[in-house]
Parts: sequence; C-alpha cells; structure tokens
Amino acid sequence: MSVLKVIEILAHSPKSWEDAAQKAVDEASKSVKNIKSVWIQDQSCEVENGKITDFRVNAKITFLVEH
Repeated sequence: MSVLKVIEILAHSPKSWEDAAQKAVDEASKSVKNIKSVWIQDQSCEVENGKITDFRVNAKITFLVEH
C-alpha cells in the first residue's frame, strides 16, 4: 500500500502561471522527495497600471511517503 501526502505552497512569478507552478515544485523539491503531481487550486495575478505584473498560484503538491 502506498501512502501519499499533500502540501500546499503559494508561489508567484512575473512571467506566467506555468512558471509560478514550476517555482512551487522547485521549492517543494528542496525538502520533499518523490513528488508525483501538482494541482493548481487557485490562480490570481497582480495588476499595476493596467498591466499584469505578477502571476500567483496556490499549488497542492502530492508526494509519495517512503516507509
């Protein structure tokens, strides 16, 4: 039987939502092994002077717990 755990990470990027999602996975990878999936629960962006300046994601990252 496999045991999976989910953590939630908020990440942002000035480039895109995809880049923000990758940054969430990169950050999680520093302390978690065996990442299996990422689910983007929410997306938002910051706007200044009519231009998008920051893309934000609320990512739920699933990983396999070794035992």
